[in-house]
This record gives sequence, C-alpha cells and structure tokens, in this order.
Amino acid sequence: MENIKNIIFDLGGVILNIDLKRTENALRELGIDNLSTYMTQFHISSFFKEYEMGKIDDATFIKSIQSLSPKPLTEEEVISAWNALLLDFPQERIELLRNLKEKYRLFLLSNTNLIHYRKFQQQLFLQTGGYLEDLFEKTYYSHTVGLSKPDVAIFQLVINENKLDPGETLFVDDTESNMLGAKQAGLQVAYIRPGTSIIDLFSPAIGGIEF
Repeated sequence: MENIKNIIFDLGGVILNIDLKRTENALRELGIDNLSTYMTQFHISSFFKEYEMGKIDDATFIKSIQSLSPKPLTEEEVISAWNALLLDFPQERIELLRNLKEKYRLFLLSNTNLIHYRKFQQQLFLQTGGYLEDLFEKTYYSHTVGLSKPDVAIFQLVINENKLDPGETLFVDDTESNMLGAKQAGLQVAYIRPGTSIIDLFSPAIGGIEF
C-alpha cells in the first residue's frame, strides 16, 4: 500500500453483504425455478444484463421477470424477491471507509441496477443517515454509465474522469473475473477471497487476499 493513493471499491460482497441464493429462492417461491440459468455472480445474460447496463427501464425488467412465471405476479412481489439478495452494511466496513477517506481518494464501482440502487441506498440511510456518495469522492454504477465490469472501458472511465495514475490505484473486488479488466487498465488489484473482507485487507495481518 506504500505507493497507493487511490482505491476503487466494488460494492456487493465487499461493502454490502449479499446472498444471491435469497433472490433465487424468493423467485422460486413465485414460480420461477430457473433463475440460475439467467443470472449468477459471474455471468448475467438476457434482460438481466440489459437492465444492469441501463438499457431497459424498471417496467420492462419487471414484466420480463413476470413472463418467467407460470402464474400472475404483482410488481411488488417481483421487487421484493429481486431485492432479497441485499443484506446489510457491516458497521465496521463503514468506519473503515471513513478512516481510509482521510488518507486516500476513494471511488465506488458497482455492477448494479436501479431497483437495487434504491433499496441499498435506503438501507444505508436508515443505518447511517447518509448515502454511498458521502463515503466516496465519486460513485460509478453500471446502470448509469452503460458499462459494466469486467469490460476494461469502465475502469478506463474511472481513471480518465478522475485523472488517476493506474499504478497508484488499487481496485478491490470479490469477483475474480473482474480482475482481468482492471489489470488491463493498469490498476493494482486485490481479490477478496470467500470468508475474508476488506477489514482483513487493511489490517496488519493480511490473510485470504490475493494481489
């Protein structure tokens, strides 16, 4: 970390706890039992990807989900099931970010979508009285910039807009496939292995973290 001046953080699984199985189970209860064929943490296809990239709106996405079920689903049922994967923001991670912000330029780079965005911002506000934009110099979401990880273009966007030196910038993510695009952009990378967290990464004894 001696040469690092900037840190780009992923959100889900790094700052915000998530559990994809919760959404998969919630949708299964609504009659959709093949979600895994459309969406995993490492591969998103069909309209899931379009929604993540901001290419379709909420209504179109919800109707697409509804079309997967053999029974009628309300908009509220779809939204509730879709948001089930969003868990909590561990307080120690929030405090860590606040401390890091005093020494480093911090950025957020997340593959997400508008329904999730509304929900996790609401959760964070209820918990801390603030939003993610209060913790970072700038936030980047796939559905607003029309790009997503691991495409090198989204990393280049963050670098160029903020005049970052890639060699002085660390990218932190829990999805190994995202490391490739970051490395192609010249960034330093830290892969958060399962069972570890950013608390481990920035503690004196670093375990389970791959640079």
